Order: sequence, then structure tokens, then C-alpha cells
Amino acid sequence: MAEISLKKRIWGWFFFDWASQPYHTVLLTFIFGPFFVSLASESFMADGIETELAKANAQAMWSFTLTITGLLIGFGAPILGAMADTGGRRIPWVIGFSLMLVAGAGSLWFTAPDGSNLTWMLMAFAFGFIGAEFALIFINAQLPTLGTDEEIGKISGSGFSFGYAGGVLSLFLILLIFVEQPNGKTLIGLDPLFGLLDAEAREGTRSAGPFVAIWFVVFMVPYFLWVRDVAPTGARTSVAAALSRLWRTIRALPAKRSLFTYLGSSMLYRDALNGLYSFGGTFALLVLDFSVVQVGVFGIIAAIGASVFSYVGGVADKRFGPKPVVIASIWVLMGVCFMLVNLSRDSMFGIELAAGSAVPDIVFYICGVLIGGMGGVIQAASRTLMVRHSDPAAPTESFGLYGLTGRATAFMAPFLIGVATAVTGSTQLGVSPLLFLFLLGLIMLRWVNPKGEV
Repeated sequence: MAEISLKKRIWGWFFFDWASQPYHTVLLTFIFGPFFVSLASESFMADGIETELAKANAQAMWSFTLTITGLLIGFGAPILGAMADTGGRRIPWVIGFSLMLVAGAGSLWFTAPDGSNLTWMLMAFAFGFIGAEFALIFINAQLPTLGTDEEIGKISGSGFSFGYAGGVLSLFLILLIFVEQPNGKTLIGLDPLFGLLDAEAREGTRSAGPFVAIWFVVFMVPYFLWVRDVAPTGARTSVAAALSRLWRTIRALPAKRSLFTYLGSSMLYRDALNGLYSFGGTFALLVLDFSVVQVGVFGIIAAIGASVFSYVGGVADKRFGPKPVVIASIWVLMGVCFMLVNLSRDSMFGIELAAGSAVPDIVFYICGVLIGGMGGVIQAASRTLMVRHSDPAAPTESFGLYGLTGRATAFMAPFLIGVATAVTGSTQLGVSPLLFLFLLGLIMLRWVNPKGEV
């Protein structure tokens, strides 16, 4: 078999981001998430619950589902990583979790438009989401093999940029051809899928799941053609042995001050970022009365911002290092959170706006560009900073710990949003806890060595 060049390996690795990004862009944030919340709120209102409380209950239902999913991902990630590092084989794990992603996404087609099977659809979404997140851990562990410490920052940023470009294109196609507006037509006035789908049964919107599944299958082909495991040992291990090895690693963490602090810091600010991603679309739908299609347009703008900023962030990472890039991104995202807490359909910072004012829409679109842009930058730079702190002999276990700290408290942002929303009865004030999570993460970065553990 001919040797695969490093350039092809890098491009194959990029294609995982391109193939998987629509699960987050189309399903989690901009199409299925808001669609689910709208169905849930309509179902609650049909049961006689007051409108604002029904919306708050719908958001809480979505947030608590993400809480449970995050816990499963967080505690499973490092165990799987420890098992994979023993044998050095990661691609078989990627295949298995890819199948979960495809099955979960494809199942969303069966979402009942009357909201009668919401629980089952949440389970299907969670199943696919777990697959996507577990696969990402093994993908991240391959990053150190693609370049030097100086090069991987740009490689990481370029990967996120390429992935977000895939998210933009997929979302664009979904809105133009599939998702129906209240008038039954797509964004450009077509019947969903040229009349092959029933708009009244919401088949256009429901097809987002199968679309994401097919997209993933098609665009993972370059990854499987060009990426290979590097020097697999073929050794096997048990869950018990993996747990024992993981426990030794965790016990040694407090002695590694920079790594220990970085894991804690990234745990907080990545949790806050995931909160923004998870609830940005639902915020638009519930607070600003956007339609699902308008949320999708917002998503395109945000994803374009993410693609552009991720590439620029990768260049900045290569020049200045990942830590300053992470710090700058957190400050911008804190400003976005403060803006959202003070933004509603008819006022901004307590100042009443004229009826029908476009100011909230314009401000929210700007926030969308910053959420997408800074989100892409912070994820890419954080991945680079983790490579600098990872154990070269056990990169998957290291990224498993990174996944654990990113998911062990992944319940925190959705839970705090759910609690804040339930207590205040306000979707707008429900996002306020994210501001404090970003701030705590920023403070902890002070003790992180930008060159890694030394």
C-alpha cells in the first residue's frame, strides 16, 4: 500500500470537522434545538400552561436533557481514552461512535409534529450527540501526530475553520431546500425538497436529522481513506485496567499545577461556551420571537463568523501562542452574555424601543457573529493548549481527561440556566449564569503555563 503523505493526513483529519459540524450547527443549535423547544412549548400551552411559563418549561426540558447527556459523555470519555491508548488504535473507536451519530441523527425524522413523542426524540438526539462527542476525543488525540508544537495551533484553527465552513454550507442547503416557514415555503419560496416533503407535517424541518446523517457518511470518506493509526501496538486492556490507570493519572494531577489549573479553567469557560451554543437559537426563538427559519439565518451568519475567525485565530495562535488567544476570546464572550441578559424584543438595557424596532435583531445578529467567531477561536486555541499539556505516551487519555473536565460539569451551564429560568420565569435572565462561569475560567487561567507542564 502506498504511503499516505502528511498533507493528505491533515486534510483527512480536517474532514472530520467538516462532516460532524452539522450535528452541532444544524441539530443542536439552529434547527432541531429550536424546533424541539417550539414543539415542547406549544405542547405545554395546549395543556393550559401560561405562555411565558410554557416557554420556560420547554427551555428547562431541553437544558436538563443536555445536562444528563453531558454527564454521560464526561465520565465515559477518559475511560475510553485510557483503553484506546493501550493498543494505540483510535480509528475503530471513531467508526463505532460515528455509527451512533448517524443512527441518532437519522432517527430525528420520526419527531411527531404534535409533540407526542418528545421524550423519544430527546433520547435519539442524545444518542447521536454522545457518539459525536466521543468520536471527537479520538480525533483530537491524533492532532499531535500532524505537526510540531508551533504548527499544531494553525492546524487546529484551520480544522475548525474548515468544519464551520461545512456547517455554513449544510445550514444554507437546509434552509433553502428543506425547512418550511409558517407559509409552508422554504426561505426562497420553494416547497420543501421541491414538493416531495409535506410542509404541514413539518417534514422539511424533520428531515434535518437524516440530512445530517447522510452528510456525515459522505464526508467522512476522506478521513477513512487518508488517516491511519500511528504505530498501533495491538495490546488489549480491560475496563478495570483502564480505570486503574486513569485513577493513577487523576491522583497525580494536583502535582501538575499548570495542567490541573488549565483543566479546571477550561472546564468552566467551555461549559459556558456550550451553554451559549445550546441556547443561542432557543433564546432567539423564545425572547425575540424568531421563527425556526430566522434562527437558521442567524446560524448561517454565526457559522460564517466562526469559519473566518477560527482561521484568523489559528494564525494568531501560531504567532502569540494559544493562551492570549483564549483570554481575548473569553472577554468578548463575556460582553456577549452581558448584552443578551439586557436584550429583549421591546427594550435594551432597560431602554424601551419603538414597536417593531429592528435594533434587537441587528444586535442579536452581531452577537451571533461574536458567539460563532470567538467560539471557534477559543475551541481551536484550547485544543492547542491541551496538546502542550498532554502526555505524549497517552494522548487519548489526556484528551479524555480534557473531555471529562469539559463534560463532567457540562450539567452546570444547562442546570444553572434551567434553574435561573425556572426561578425568574424569564428566558432572558436564564442565561445570566454563563457570565460568571466565563469570569471564573478567566481568573484560573492566570496560573496556566502557556508552554505546558514543565
